[in-house]
Amino acid sequence: MSFSSTTKNELSRLPIQNRCCAIAELAAIVRMSGTIQITGMKRISLKFGTENAAIARRIFTLLKILYNTDVEVMVRKNKQLKKNNNYLIIVNSMEITTKILEDVGFLTDEDSSYYTIDYKTPENLIENRCCRRAYIRGAFLGGGSISNPEKAYHLEFVTNSIEHGKDLSEIINSFNLDSKIVVRKENYVVYIKEGGQIVDILNIMEAHQALLKLENIRVFKDVRNNINRLVNCETANLSKTIDASLRQVENIEYIDSKIGIDKLPKNLREIARLRLQYREASLKELGTMLKPPVGKSGVNHRFRRIDEIAEDLKRKENET
Repeated sequence: MSFSSTTKNELSRLPIQNRCCAIAELAAIVRMSGTIQITGMKRISLKFGTENAAIARRIFTLLKILYNTDVEVMVRKNKQLKKNNNYLIIVNSMEITTKILEDVGFLTDEDSSYYTIDYKTPENLIENRCCRRAYIRGAFLGGGSISNPEKAYHLEFVTNSIEHGKDLSEIINSFNLDSKIVVRKENYVVYIKEGGQIVDILNIMEAHQALLKLENIRVFKDVRNNINRLVNCETANLSKTIDASLRQVENIEYIDSKIGIDKLPKNLREIARLRLQYREASLKELGTMLKPPVGKSGVNHRFRRIDEIAEDLKRKENET
């Protein structure tokens, strides 16, 4: 089961504590995945489709608690792809359907001749903080998804209305998050890509088990990345040490072949002999072998003097 499905299953099992939050959650589900069927004589019905059995149970429970009505549930076998079950929840009662759509602010009857559909989120549904949390949860159940955090950090909500997309983004951002909107084909995608903010929104929706799993993955990835950085840093430092040692040995041997190491000043002669003897040692390690010991910068200064002497000898050789 995917991380997204696991998260939705957890959210679908949360207790429904009060009516205002239940309506807010249902309002988001209606806008994200509801289908309204309008026939002659202004007869309407409401349908919800999902491949997730837990979400189907959640919608059924919300409708039962809020409206105590008979709801038709159909299960169909998809013939394409993985052949998962498709669950269809249908409210056939015109009276109840109208009541639901009016309660969630999706349908307004401006006159006796036609209905007006409003995708915007009514402010009275999200006045309370708890209702905003429930609305985000409903939007995720109705049309949200989250990537496997082991591969990437990405959480998104897909809606077919720009008005609803903007409202949903504003509701999410009211919790000090930074969601953005992008157009994908004919849909509008509200998304969050930063790992810490995805943790926050899981907490807002009360998906605490998914939150803990994501945090464990984040900690593991951070430790692994830190180890990789340290290894890369050590490898780079080792390469620099080896390259510097090879250059120093080459210059010392060149000086020895031309004038002899004994012609060098005492401090340079000491470090030159140590380098020939301990070719893989770092500057700090060579400094501790000197008597008295010398710091890394002091050792580096001596090798620069040796390099200058070698370059001077090479230049004089080229001139002759």
